[in-house]
Amino acid sequence: MRTSRISQDAARALRSTSLRAKGKVVEPDDSRSTSGSLQTFQYGRGRRSPDSALADGHPCTSEKELLPIEPIHDGVQSSSDQATPRSTRKRKRDEVTPFKDGTGKQLSAKAQSPKSSPTVKKTVVVKEEAVTPTKPLPRKPRRAPAKRVLSPSGDVKIDAPSNWKEMYSLVKEMRSRVLAPVDTVGCERLADTQASPKDQRFQTLVALMLSSQTKDTVTAVAMKRLKEELPGGLTVQTVLTVQPDTFNELIGKVGFHNTKTKNIIAAAGILARDYGSDIPSTIEGLTSLPGVGPKMGYLTMSAAWGKTEGIGVDVHVHRITNLWGWHQTRNPEETRAILEAWLPREKWHEINTLLVGLGQTICTPVARKCGECVLGQRGLCPGAVREKVKKAKIEKTVEDAVGSKVQEQQIKIEVAEDENVSEEVDAKDNIESSDIEDFGKGLRRRSGRLKSA
Repeated sequence: MRTSRISQDAARALRSTSLRAKGKVVEPDDSRSTSGSLQTFQYGRGRRSPDSALADGHPCTSEKELLPIEPIHDGVQSSSDQATPRSTRKRKRDEVTPFKDGTGKQLSAKAQSPKSSPTVKKTVVVKEEAVTPTKPLPRKPRRAPAKRVLSPSGDVKIDAPSNWKEMYSLVKEMRSRVLAPVDTVGCERLADTQASPKDQRFQTLVALMLSSQTKDTVTAVAMKRLKEELPGGLTVQTVLTVQPDTFNELIGKVGFHNTKTKNIIAAAGILARDYGSDIPSTIEGLTSLPGVGPKMGYLTMSAAWGKTEGIGVDVHVHRITNLWGWHQTRNPEETRAILEAWLPREKWHEINTLLVGLGQTICTPVARKCGECVLGQRGLCPGAVREKVKKAKIEKTVEDAVGSKVQEQQIKIEVAEDENVSEEVDAKDNIESSDIEDFGKGLRRRSGRLKSA
């Protein structure tokens, strides 16, 4: 069984003590012993330890030779040492620790450090400087969406976003440079200008009903077929007389054409019966027709009757205004209610064409071109993809650098051509002013003669 070193030394001490008590001679142990080493250090000044005297057979009789043997601790503290708490005060660097000799007397300071130099105290003077308070940097104006505020009367008032005017003007300027399908083949432009006003209004309503979940180009193709292939053109009467299958085949390219065929034929019957083959002139009458919602109703009122009673909010207007952070709405109807609460009435009609065109060309539903958008470049659109904006800026910088280089080379070529032309003109002048005897000679020789002259 393995024991610790402390246990082994304790066993040796007990054994030697028991043997001395019996009068037996204890033979010295050749193994390394901590107690033996310390006793040798204690009696190293010409004095013998009691154990060594007993080992030699000469017991110590003199009291001077017998010294009190202090207890030897091999890593184990006594109970008195454990009870005495240690001082937590740190020793100073300049303080000299007193040393003791073998007799326990304290050595003098000179004996401790004969070459010690006197302690020099250093005084550090700290200058206090007056700290001038710095003014905080001005904060960048925070973009605030439309807020709902409760007025003193109890009505809910919605404030406009903080930077909507700047964004609206930038988008309007950008859209003036970009042509979108809604600008050429939008529903407002598909009615036959040669038809009567009543038929034009009906054609505008039919175009808006066909445009739901359908691209403007596909809607334009379907409207063209209806106006050209229906006998008598696209009117309320021709829609009622045509076979549903034929009408469905003519608009077969648009989305949900089966449902739209039923809704248009049913709406034509209501118009012929209740409105004299004309469309209603109120938003309530328009939305009562099958397949006509608030968006179609407000757009029809603006395009057919010239009355702006609301904003026509489709998927583009709803999606883009939420991307801009103007509001957080769940459907187009919520978007329309908030926009109508703060947007000036004169912009209710144009905002649809403005944002629909933006959604068709730049801010598309998939793979938005944020690098080409002015709002993304100026950091006004919270929904802009920053990586696309940075990439577009880098490409523009490279393009500008290459363009300036090409332009510089063209300028150099033009300057060189101008110099050649001027040299040819100078040469012709020299030939015309030369003497008759120099005709037939080289131009270089003539120029040399002129220089020598």
